[in-house]
Amino acid sequence: MRQTELWVAATELPTTSAHPFYSKLNEVLAKHGFDRFAEEACKEFYAPTMGRPGIPPGNYFRLIMLGYFEGLTSERGIAWRVQDSLSLRKFLGISITEKTPDHSTISKTRRLIDTETHDAIFSWVLQVLAKEKILVGESIGIDATNLAANAAMRNIARKDTGEAYQGYLKRLAEESGIPTPTKEDLIRFDKKRKKTTSNADWESKSDPDARIARMKNGSTHMAHKVEHAVDMDSGAVVGVTVQAADKGDTTTIRETVHTAFHALLDASGALGDPSLRSSMFLSTVADKGYHSGAVLLDLADFGIRSYISEPERGKRNWKNNREEQLPTYANRSRIRGDHGKALLKKRGELVERSFAHCYETGAMRRLFLRQRENIAKRILVHVAGFNLSLIMRKIFGRGTPRGLGDLLLNIFFSVHVVISLFQYCLDRANTRKLSCFKVSAP
Repeated sequence: MRQTELWVAATELPTTSAHPFYSKLNEVLAKHGFDRFAEEACKEFYAPTMGRPGIPPGNYFRLIMLGYFEGLTSERGIAWRVQDSLSLRKFLGISITEKTPDHSTISKTRRLIDTETHDAIFSWVLQVLAKEKILVGESIGIDATNLAANAAMRNIARKDTGEAYQGYLKRLAEESGIPTPTKEDLIRFDKKRKKTTSNADWESKSDPDARIARMKNGSTHMAHKVEHAVDMDSGAVVGVTVQAADKGDTTTIRETVHTAFHALLDASGALGDPSLRSSMFLSTVADKGYHSGAVLLDLADFGIRSYISEPERGKRNWKNNREEQLPTYANRSRIRGDHGKALLKKRGELVERSFAHCYETGAMRRLFLRQRENIAKRILVHVAGFNLSLIMRKIFGRGTPRGLGDLLLNIFFSVHVVISLFQYCLDRANTRKLSCFKVSAP
């Protein structure tokens, strides 16, 4: 058995150069005082004396942002990735002799820091976007998507009796004439029967905040609803809310508009120019799922122009809803104009892009956390990472380390092709020159 080294010289420890993407990201964060802001915001959650030292606030939020930049689904995956990467150690300021944070420490830190502080970090990033002349905030596009919850449909139970879904299926199968149904019998029976599973009668035992919902691929799953408010000029997410998946769009839009409005106010206030507030959040763009007289009336009362697609409802009777008539006609006139059509087209592009980056390549389409509060904390900082990627895209042309690596690979490949083509042309030219000196046979 080989004896391991007892002492290792510091000069023999493995080293690597810092990743250029994360080095520049740290420069951006340091330029705007991120660590100082994070420590001040989290001061009440850290004891000044006694106790085991926790993760520094700045590093905790960097760890959550790594979930977006590296496409990591869970906090356990984030901890493993940091432990395995020397460049990420440099990004976090952790030396090779120091131990990286365990996933349980990350989870405990998240539970102790409240949602308002995570929201403050999200707002701070928006203020940085405003200072970097990226955020405009005049027109805001709104849309929502469902994220699969960390809860299975087979583990739901009735709210009134507490009966589990499997027991409920077995009872129905026995009542229909199957004396001792097997697992395969229950699956076939469940597929054939008329479904009556609703959120009014059923709830998840593992995640009571999750709701039964239809996913984008048509399947039914326990889910949480995430709604984005996106700047139509820069593509930055100015507001994000996590809500119950069984709530309609006309209900959830109010909280998202309120959140985005206050975030934009804070961003404009950070620039020290109060006049900018009058040019922010002048209009809202949404699809027909958000169209209702009450929503249009609320937006008009708030001084926000609406560009919301109108579904086909036939002729309407305004006898009992006179106050909704004018906002509805005004919205209809706006969406039929060239500017309205352009905004609606652009909304589909920018909002869907934020969903794709945050939840597809950002690996959050399937949640690993439970309870809406925990999910909101993770998503707020996750989306803040997406907003920071807009600054990195301005610097590098790419918003993630993987994107930067692909760009460098493409540049290297292009240079290689040019050099090979030049060498080929040079060889052809030399061949033609030599052919002039060939002597014909006598």
